[in-house]
Amino acid sequence: MGAGATIIHAKSALTPQGWQRYVELAIGADGAIASVGPQTGRADHHAALLLPAPLNLHSHAFQRAMAGLTEQRGPDASDSFWTWRRLMFRFLQQLSPDDVQAIAAQVYMEMLEAGYGAVAEFHYLHHDIGGVPYSDLALMSQRIIAGAQQAGIGLTLLPVLYQFGGCDGRALQGGQARFGNDPDQFLRLHEQATRALGAAPADYRIGMAPHSLRAVSPEGLRAVVAAAGDGPIHMHLAEQVAEVDEVLAHLRARPTEWLLANHAVDARWCLIHCTHMTDSETRALAATGAVAGLCPLTEASLGDGIFNGKTFVQAGGRFGFGSDSNIQISLFEEVKALENSQRLAARARAVLASPDRSTGRVLFDAAAAGGAQAGGRRSGKLEVGALADLILLDDDNAHLCNRHGDMALDTLIFGGGGQSCITDVFSAGRHMVKGGRHVHRDMIEAAYKRVMRGLKTDL
Repeated sequence: MGAGATIIHAKSALTPQGWQRYVELAIGADGAIASVGPQTGRADHHAALLLPAPLNLHSHAFQRAMAGLTEQRGPDASDSFWTWRRLMFRFLQQLSPDDVQAIAAQVYMEMLEAGYGAVAEFHYLHHDIGGVPYSDLALMSQRIIAGAQQAGIGLTLLPVLYQFGGCDGRALQGGQARFGNDPDQFLRLHEQATRALGAAPADYRIGMAPHSLRAVSPEGLRAVVAAAGDGPIHMHLAEQVAEVDEVLAHLRARPTEWLLANHAVDARWCLIHCTHMTDSETRALAATGAVAGLCPLTEASLGDGIFNGKTFVQAGGRFGFGSDSNIQISLFEEVKALENSQRLAARARAVLASPDRSTGRVLFDAAAAGGAQAGGRRSGKLEVGALADLILLDDDNAHLCNRHGDMALDTLIFGGGGQSCITDVFSAGRHMVKGGRHVHRDMIEAAYKRVMRGLKTDL
């Protein structure tokens, strides 16, 4: 072992072989796990519980700053995703590049404190107010990269192609115009964002994100997929009933049905939400090896509906978790919300558990593996060669005391207070959370508060 290795001793660790006791894990100078084995000599850090830190597979960072601004009913008879969306478009009309960077750094800091080791940023805020492109098309992408570097989180940047206001090709209006690109301009933007990543940490990478079937033409989608290579491809799919109806009317097929019939969906793909799928669509998507990107707290907040989780899991589907609108950034609450939604739908308990793994274990294993796959990130496992995205937890507290194995995960997720047990978080070996607190919290939070004080809140 090299002299510069960081050594962690854990009383219990969740490895690919299952729970192991008294584990020693070494982090190499390259930010990857150099060894995993029995404890030997000295250690730099001690943990009662050691877990892989999952990747947050779906984030719109700027929306964190509008949390709490959309909870009053407007003039419409009932509020919905679509009325919320109009408020979001108005909110982002005031955001500058400096604002976006400060908000992103705050969001990513909170993600690390919550136990996420990396994030896939579904980035569609590309242009200036009014939709005028910046002289550098990738300026806003650079600000997302800078915010991630300030926080020290791993990043998969997903520049978004967003062409239209709907399947009928209507023009983008108001704040939505800040998203817009045709395929040629988008590919130039993506190329410039890729170059910007050249100066970023080695674990940062880039993917492609055609926004949705209602915002991207079939030709635009083909262009994105053709340019994606072996990198991640993320897309919203079947989030809202009105979206399903619109796609059905214009493309003569439901969203999941159309996508699977027209593209070779495989493990590169992460389909976000997938809320409104038939049983046959659910099983067909599971068979592709793609990841279903679930954001249960946002899906509940926006009234999206409930994912067909039981059928998807029984069909061997892969899934992971994102925080989407970032109204609340909590890994354990996000995971719990999925199972609770399944219990309400099925009027049963432990819906996603399996004969050999508890509910919490199934959910956490999925979060780690699905997040890594969706982000194209070599993480999600405590094994040699994987990036050292790690959560260290203490059990000398009222939450984890006398809890071991799967029961410890169940307690973290369903017992409340799980995040308070986190002592340290590493991202690709970067030690960003110590004693439960981000090492740059004061500086990042001060910049965020300056932005918040200047934002209009009357939408």
